[in-house]
Amino acid sequence: MAEAKAADIATMSFEDALRELEGIVHKLEAGDVPLEDSIRIYERGAALKAHCEKRLKEAELKVEKVVLGADGPKGLESADDL
Repeated sequence: MAEAKAADIATMSFEDALRELEGIVHKLEAGDVPLEDSIRIYERGAALKAHCEKRLKEAELKVEKVVLGADGPKGLESADDL
């Protein structure tokens, strides 16, 4: 069952994963979730956070590889140089 949930997260868009993660944070901050449920949703939140970080890193690498100029791609530049 945990594998199915991990696969579910792996197919989520960044926006969907972030939205669900924000919902989990709100539930945990409210403090009215039973302990067992808190642990379960915390674990899902950790998986969602890792997924979001991975998607952001992938996007960052794409930006670093291609910088578009007026005449098309002009080579490799770091995103920090933009």
